[in-house]
Amino acid sequence: MLRDFTLTDFVAEVASSAPAPGGGSVAALAGAQGCALLGMAARLTMGRKKYAAMEAEMARLLEFASERQVRLLQLVDEDTVGFKEVMAALTLPKDTDEEQTLRRAELEKATLQAARVPLETAGLCLEGLRRLPGLLSGGNQNALSDMGVAALSLRTGLEGALYNVQINALGLKSREEKERLLQECAVMRAEGRKLSETVEAEILSRLG
Repeated sequence: MLRDFTLTDFVAEVASSAPAPGGGSVAALAGAQGCALLGMAARLTMGRKKYAAMEAEMARLLEFASERQVRLLQLVDEDTVGFKEVMAALTLPKDTDEEQTLRRAELEKATLQAARVPLETAGLCLEGLRRLPGLLSGGNQNALSDMGVAALSLRTGLEGALYNVQINALGLKSREEKERLLQECAVMRAEGRKLSETVEAEILSRLG
């Protein structure tokens, strides 16, 4: 599985001529790293007298971040699997009317699933971004730069995943599914950008 690769091997695999893993898997990894930084900031806040009032909230954040980190790492693999299933559908025979009908159905199903995987990635990254304002206001300020990198990683994961939803949506025959996916992308992108820009402005103001 990709998530079990060393960093060196994973980067080399992405850089290879193989079409997968690609942007979708990289986006999921970025999101996982963002959640890992949320968890780190929570741990750096917990157990410190200065932040005693935030103990329970940080414990909840740590649980939240850990769960999503695990799921996003799974999505690193699932995104590549989804791409390969689309490629497999494209190789199905199409000599007869029956074969063409089956091929179209299988391709539509695989393409829709290939869009749903990065849509989940985007949703998890957005959830992480939603937690950052609370972390900024109550978390250990010595981890301020780490919170900033968490925000950047989560935004990268979000935006990258949405690109992958959109490119798969373009391949769908169902106009209804295509429009639904594109609308979800627009809503999530707008919220994610607003959150990340707010967080960035706050961090930069504190860093002087």
